[in-house]
Amino acid sequence: LNSNVATRHILNGSLYITRTLAECLAVRTADVLKYADFADEFAMQIGKFNTAILNDIKELYIYDFGIFIELAPDEEQKAMLEQNIQMALSKQDINLEDAIDIREIHNIKMANQLLKLKRKRKQEQEQQQQMQMQQMQAQQQMEITQMKSQAEQQKVAMETESKMALEKAKAEYEVQKLTAEKELKLALMAEEFAYNMQLKGMEQSQIDAREKEKEKGKSKRISQQSTQTSKMIEQKKNDLPAIDFESNEDSLDGFDMAEFDPR
Repeated sequence: LNSNVATRHILNGSLYITRTLAECLAVRTADVLKYADFADEFAMQIGKFNTAILNDIKELYIYDFGIFIELAPDEEQKAMLEQNIQMALSKQDINLEDAIDIREIHNIKMANQLLKLKRKRKQEQEQQQQMQMQQMQAQQQMEITQMKSQAEQQKVAMETESKMALEKAKAEYEVQKLTAEKELKLALMAEEFAYNMQLKGMEQSQIDAREKEKEKGKSKRISQQSTQTSKMIEQKKNDLPAIDFESNEDSLDGFDMAEFDPR
């Protein structure tokens, strides 16, 4: 059992004596197998199997045996260790499995060292997880930024394409409009030309009709003059009374004012 401060020197002396005695026994056992005259008798007493084990360890040094004496912790030390464990658990510095492993160690010093080691590993693990989380967040942020940039580029490309399509549609509409106007003008010009030709034909027909009327009137006058001349010749030959031609000359039959129109 552990001791208080007042009897600590007595306890330490007892532990030193016990540890030294154990080391001496280990060395003496190796010396018996190597130098003693009764080595064979000793081997017969402990058995061949144990003798073989002792032969394997007789060349070892004292520190190779690892002789240690550790005191079992008292209630106060156990309570302090448990308090440290509970504090570490409350701060989530260790896990429940770590606390179980620490409680199984009866050496207070080693238990505290293991507690420190578990806390350090937990902190390193959390820092590593935090760094990984930050890297993941940074990667996600980069991906989001890249996606936004790509979306913006696609938006600009779509807007540009839409504007180009609109301008193309406007240009095609203008071309179609000009083509339609051209076709309409050509149709109007063709119709106007047809009307002009028709009017020209009608005017020419009227001119031809007037010419015919003139020729007809002229022929009629010539025929009338010939008739009058014949009558005058006959009147002179036969000594007939004078012939009155005024009634016929005053008649407007066959006379057309169009004869005086300029040609």
